[in-house]
Order: sequence, then structure tokens, then C-alpha cells
Amino acid sequence: MIISVGIALALVTMLCWGFGDFLIQKTARKDGSWETLFVITLFGAVILAPFCWGNFLTLFDGAHNAGLWIVFACGFALFIAAMFDFQGMKLGKLAIIEPLWSIEIIIAAFLSYFILRENLSFYQILLIVILIVCFILLSIKETGNGKETKSIKLRHFFVEKGVWFAVIGTTMMGVSDFFMGWGARVTDPLVINFAANIIMAVISGGYLLTNGRVGKLIKDIKTAPLLIFSMSIFDNGGWIAYAFAMSLASIGVVTALTESSIIVAVTLALILNKEKLQRHQWVGLVGSIVCIVMLSLVTSG
Repeated sequence: MIISVGIALALVTMLCWGFGDFLIQKTARKDGSWETLFVITLFGAVILAPFCWGNFLTLFDGAHNAGLWIVFACGFALFIAAMFDFQGMKLGKLAIIEPLWSIEIIIAAFLSYFILRENLSFYQILLIVILIVCFILLSIKETGNGKETKSIKLRHFFVEKGVWFAVIGTTMMGVSDFFMGWGARVTDPLVINFAANIIMAVISGGYLLTNGRVGKLIKDIKTAPLLIFSMSIFDNGGWIAYAFAMSLASIGVVTALTESSIIVAVTLALILNKEKLQRHQWVGLVGSIVCIVMLSLVTSG
């Protein structure tokens, strides 16, 4: 029952991040990566403060040193990951950038296995591998037009705008995913989210302040308050559900399921941004949906 709740929360995270990533891309392109990160993390810190401030302070009493360093490691890793991810989304197409984030599944599962000794069944590993392959299919574009033979060329993929930012970002995101899951178990899912938001808000806010960009930020918020508010709700809601999910189920499985937020984001990109997918990308999209359902059933059962 507990694992089933964790899987359900992972699917909630998938939906929240799917919408959130789409809105983050629009905001990052419009307002900038630093501004976007500051707004999201400040919003999360303010909303969570009444619910976990007391528990957060107990991390400094000397008896919870392990929880304290895990919390700060998570916050700094997440900050680095977010900045690279936002820059990748700002420069590149969402349908190309998001599939790269499947790399974080491998990183998070690897760390949880070697540090927390979490084991996955053969079927879970198989489905996760197939899911990653489906994400890769989504990310590779064919070249050629007219009567020319089309072919898949990885070198064209790797020069796509924003790709290398996304690669670095997703590697660090895998590290932060692991610390988020570990921290949610050692401390509390709300505390780990609050601490991470505080760290990122202070760093990004300090950057904006020292570079005289606070005035522009305020103006941007007044210009599109609904976009900013919606983005902050979806992204923070996803992280809260994610932390709770990892406190109940395997970090590797939960991360694999939540990475399927790409399905929501790519669908939105197709509908609203008029981005087009090719035949093999549709295979990846459909295949990933099937894998999500099967992985959820195998893990819950």
C-alpha cells in the first residue's frame, strides 16, 4: 500500500513537471534563467515556511548533522542543475532538450544502489532501460528533405542549441535527485524542499541584486503574473510530491516515472509551439507511455 502511494505521487509529479517545464521554458526565454529560478524558489520557500520552519531549525542543533549536510548538498546540486537546465530550455527546443533528462535516472539509480543499497528487480531494470531508449528516440531528429534519403545523425543532435547545457544540467539533477530522496527520508519531504528553495533563492536573489536586475524582475512579474504564478505552483508542487514519493518507494523507480513528464511537456510543445515529431519520435512517445504503465504495475504489485 505504501509503495502504491509512492508510485501515485510519482505520477502526480510527472504531470506537475510536465506543465511546469513548459511554463519554465516560456518564462526563461522571456525573463531570463536567474529571474525564473529566483521566482520559483522564493515562492516555494514562502509557501513551505509555516509548515516546516521548526523542523528546519532542528537541523542546526548538532544532533542532526547528517541531515544538515545532505540538505545543503541537495540545495547546491539542485541550484547548479537548475541553472544549466533553464539555460538549455531557454536556448533549445523543449522536444529536444527534455529527453536528455533521462540521464538523471541512471545517475540517481546508480547512487541509490551504491550508497543506500536499493535493489531493483530484473523487470524494473528492463523497463527502465526500455524507457530510456524511448526517451532517446524522442530526442534524435532525422535530416534530409524532399526526395533525399533521411537518416538519423547524432552529430546534428549534439550541436542542437542548448544540448550541452542540458547534458550537464541533467547529470547534476541526478545527483540532486538522490540527495532529495535521501534527505526526505533522513529529515522530512517538506524540510528538504524548503531548505533547497532557501539556498537557491538566496544565491539567485543575490546575483540579481548585485547585477541591478531586481527592478526588471518586478516589472516582469507585473507583466505576466498568471504565467509566473502557474509556473511556481506546478514546479513546487512537483518537487513536493517527488520528495514524498521517494520517501515511500525506490528512488530509481520514482525518478524513472517522474522523468516521464517529458510526455506532457512534449505534447504541450506539439500543440502550442507547433513543434513537429518524426516517425521514430512518435514510437518513442508511445513506447514511453506503455513503459510507464507497466513499470507502475510491476512496482505497485
